[in-house]
Amino acid sequence: MKFNLNIRKNNITNHAGSKAWQLTPELELYTAVATTMLSDTHYESGDERLQRVQTLLEQVSPLFVARLAVYARTRLNLRTIPLVLTTGLARMHKGDDLVRRTVRKVIQRPDEIMELLACYQALNGRTGTKKLKGISKQLQKGLADSFNNFDEYQFAKYNRDNEVKLRDALFIVHPKAKDEAQQALFDRIAAQQMAVPLTWETELSALGQQKFECPEDKAAAFRNKWEALIDNGTLGYMALLRNLRNIVEAGVSAEHVGKVCARLADAGAVARSKQLPFRFLAAYRELKSIDTGYRIVLFKALEQALQHAVANIKGMDIQTRVVIACDVSGSMQVPVSAKSKVLLYDIGLLMGMLLQSKCKNVYTGMFGDTWKMVQLPESGILANVDAMYAREGEVGYSTNGYLVIKDLVTRRQVADKVMLFTDMQLWDSQASQGVQGGLYGGNNQDALYGVAGNNLAAQWAEYKKIAPAAQLYLFDLAGHGQAPVRVERNDVYLVAGWSDKVFDIMEALENGADIITEIENCVDV
Repeated sequence: MKFNLNIRKNNITNHAGSKAWQLTPELELYTAVATTMLSDTHYESGDERLQRVQTLLEQVSPLFVARLAVYARTRLNLRTIPLVLTTGLARMHKGDDLVRRTVRKVIQRPDEIMELLACYQALNGRTGTKKLKGISKQLQKGLADSFNNFDEYQFAKYNRDNEVKLRDALFIVHPKAKDEAQQALFDRIAAQQMAVPLTWETELSALGQQKFECPEDKAAAFRNKWEALIDNGTLGYMALLRNLRNIVEAGVSAEHVGKVCARLADAGAVARSKQLPFRFLAAYRELKSIDTGYRIVLFKALEQALQHAVANIKGMDIQTRVVIACDVSGSMQVPVSAKSKVLLYDIGLLMGMLLQSKCKNVYTGMFGDTWKMVQLPESGILANVDAMYAREGEVGYSTNGYLVIKDLVTRRQVADKVMLFTDMQLWDSQASQGVQGGLYGGNNQDALYGVAGNNLAAQWAEYKKIAPAAQLYLFDLAGHGQAPVRVERNDVYLVAGWSDKVFDIMEALENGADIITEIENCVDV
C-alpha cells in the first residue's frame, strides 16, 4: 500500500456527529501539531489541544517526537508547538543526548531560549521561587549550546521583560563561551549592560516619546523615520509586511513605496523570510481597508512575493485533471490565533488558490450545504481568494463534502486528483439526526467502510468505478485526529498544515511514501 499507516481498528464519531476513522497516534500528533498555534478552534480550545498533544506524546516513540519537533520548526516554520514537543521529550526521554540534539535544532532565535524555559516551567507545573531549579540536564545542555549561536545585537533585540529573562536563562543553563569575546558578552548579559539595539521598534518608540510643536511636525517626523528605516534596511521582511499600512498612512514618498515593492517582490528576500502564505493575505487585506493610490503596485508586489513563496510547488501538466474543493463551513470561520484576523476559512481558500495557480486543467469550487464550482483565472492568487470569500454564502455553512464526489459521479466526470481543503468534520446535514446511522447502512460494516450512503467514503467508492486511477487528497486544516475515509488506502492521502511545504510531499506520497516516513526521512536529529 502507498499509505500503510496501521490505522486504529476502532471507528469513531467526529465532532459533527458523523462516522469517522481514528488516526494512528503518530498521524494524529502530526495533524495536531501542523495545524495549531494553540488557539481556540470551533470544536477544541487551545488548552484542550495542548492536553491532547501531551497525551499523544506518551503513545509515540521519543525519536519520532524529536523529528516532529524539528520538522515543525524548520520545515513548517512554526514556533510555539515545537517547544511543547521538546518539553515533552525532555520529560519522557532519558539516557542519551537526543533531547540536547533536538533543542539545538529547534532553537532558531534567541528569544526561544527563554520561551522553552517558560514552556518547561509551565507544562511541568513548576511553582515557588526557584521554578527552574533542577531542569532536565540534556535540555540544559542543548540550551547552553544554543547560546553560542547568537551575537550581542540578537540577544539585545530579544532581551524582554518577560517572566523568564535572558539573564535568568544565562544563570540557569551556564553556557560555555567559545572565545574571550563571547565570554565578555555573557558578562554583559549578567551585568545587564548590553548596548540598546538599534531596531525599528526602538527608533519609533524613541520618536514617539518626543514632544512636537504641532501635529504636522509629528507627522513629518514619522514620515522621515519610516523613509530612513526603508533606506537603511532596518526593517526585516516580516516587519515590512506587517507595517505596510503604517508606512502608506505615514505618507512616504513614491520613491520609497517603490523600494518597499522591490523588497517585497525580491525572490531571495521572500525565501529567507520563511513566511507562512497567510501572512501575505493578511497584508493584502490590510491594504484593501485603506485609501491609497499605491494599492495596485503594492498588490502586485504582494502577488509576486506569494508566487516566489510557492515557486517550488510542482505544477500539474495539462494532462492532469484536477478538482479543488474548499470547505467554507461555519466551523472553518475561526481565527488561526487570538491576534490574527485570518480564519481557517481563509487558509483553506488560499491553499486551494495556491494549488490552482499551478494547475493547467482544473475545476475549483467550494462546499457547505451544497457544492458549487467557481471558475477563476489562473493568475491573481490573492484576488481569487477574495473572489471566493465574497461568494461563500452561496453554498451555506454545513460541511457536506461528500457532495463534491457525488457531483463527479452524477456527471461521470473523470479527474486524476480530487483535493479537499477542510477541517475534516464532514457529514450529511440534510439527514435528520435520528436516522443518521442510515447514512452508513445501519450496522452493516460493509456500508460503513464505504459502499453506500451520503458520506465521503461511500461516494469515493462509487467514483472509483468511473475513475479507477483517481487519487483523493485530504488537506487537514484543523488537526482533530479524525478522517472521513480510511487514509491507509493506496488512493487516499492525508496531509496537514498551513504551510506551502505541505505541497512538497505530494510527489513522495504518490511514489509510495507516507507522511510519517517522509518526516522521518527528511529530518536528521
